[in-house]
Amino acid sequence: MAPVASTAVPEGGPRYVAGASGAGDPYFPFAGNGGYDVQHYDLDITYTPPAPAPAPLSGQFEGVATIELRATQDLDRFNLDLRGMDVHRVTVNGRRATEVAPPPEGAEVEGQAYWHVQNDTRRQWELTIQPRPKVKAGRSVELVVEYGGATTRPQDIEGALYGWVTTRDGAMVANEPEGAMTWYPVSDHPTDKATYSFEITVPEGKVAVANGLPAREPTTVDGWTTWYWDAPDLQASYLSTASVGDYDLRVSETADGVPIIDAVDDNLTPNNLARTNAGLALQAEMIDFLGMFGPYPFNSSGSIVDDDSIGYALETQTRPVYSRVAGEGTVVHELAHQWFGNAVSPERWADIWLNEGWATYAEWTWTEDRGGDTAQEQFENVMSIPADDEFWATEIADPGPLGLFLGGVYDRGAATLYALKVKIGDDDFLAAAREWVSRYDSATASTADFQALVEEVSGEDLDEFFTVWTNTPEKPTSW
Repeated sequence: MAPVASTAVPEGGPRYVAGASGAGDPYFPFAGNGGYDVQHYDLDITYTPPAPAPAPLSGQFEGVATIELRATQDLDRFNLDLRGMDVHRVTVNGRRATEVAPPPEGAEVEGQAYWHVQNDTRRQWELTIQPRPKVKAGRSVELVVEYGGATTRPQDIEGALYGWVTTRDGAMVANEPEGAMTWYPVSDHPTDKATYSFEITVPEGKVAVANGLPAREPTTVDGWTTWYWDAPDLQASYLSTASVGDYDLRVSETADGVPIIDAVDDNLTPNNLARTNAGLALQAEMIDFLGMFGPYPFNSSGSIVDDDSIGYALETQTRPVYSRVAGEGTVVHELAHQWFGNAVSPERWADIWLNEGWATYAEWTWTEDRGGDTAQEQFENVMSIPADDEFWATEIADPGPLGLFLGGVYDRGAATLYALKVKIGDDDFLAAAREWVSRYDSATASTADFQALVEEVSGEDLDEFFTVWTNTPEKPTSW
């Protein structure tokens, strides 16, 4: 949940403070916010995709975000993250706030107000809300933000596409690590999970797909169709989606009755469609296989497969997003994330190896189960990489903000888990994996938490093991 800054209460009553402008993550100092815990986002979106080429690749977006939050401090003001959008109107508990220019640091602002700072150089996109009356810790707030603007193709800190990525026929929406703020006001860090509901209105003929399950049948009025989705399971903001395109919706279910909703683009190439059909056909079997880590964590599963590309796939909760094709290996990887990354999310972005290492390890075990290379052979492939290769220079428990998606985070992460399995034994390893998902479900956890849990389950001191495998930027030789 959202971080709570400690503030002394002076004699004579509460001291109201400004909530922190970040969640305290050193990789992304202005992502997330302090002083409150979001309970629910209701996102009412109207989106017009770009006109056909050669028109500019830009859509038109209008949104109303109704945000239910609970103060965790006595708040004078608090922040949300919002990038590249214009704010039209803000109300706090039904009372309208006045827009003001961003004040100098430390300056007093009269009355209920809001202001918006957008500093691309500092990667600081902060919408500040000053409620009046001030908000005591424990009190609930209903915040309504009306906003919008022209959509673009935002980039993350490494220059990769993310967030609300405009496509010619709609939008691909994939937010990791802090791209949710490109399409709604949000506390954009995994430590503040919330539930979601969506109403997405698009031109008739387009399909809008979000997390969870349909809340009702879509409605069409005057050439516009509204799609309704409900996601009642807590989720991190980077796992939200509201993709728009020319999708064929397919519905099936697992043997245990988990609904699977696949949104497959009508315009995939024949080869990509064949590979996608083959990969998606295995989802129910994959979910059953991954049940070794515990019951499937959410109310539904599925996919969004777009004919456009953002250069990667992402494990958006209940409905991973795939670029152009959903091949078998990628599908099982993204499904494994529903346990590792989605149910249990990283406490800090430095802990991302606990997402990617587990998902890659799950790929290894699936491949072995299907008659391919064994997990041992895949581990040996990693260990055959020469010691002087830059692959081993990644300290996977602290890869840096530009190293979140390096190969070492994935493959060294998986090798770490395989080596751990060998060290503590199969039974304790599987017991630790299941306890990890159970104990930290709907929450976040760190590398230190993982080590402590495995030591608890196995009864072994694993300091040396984790130092060698996760905190030393060189090839492990003994552990």
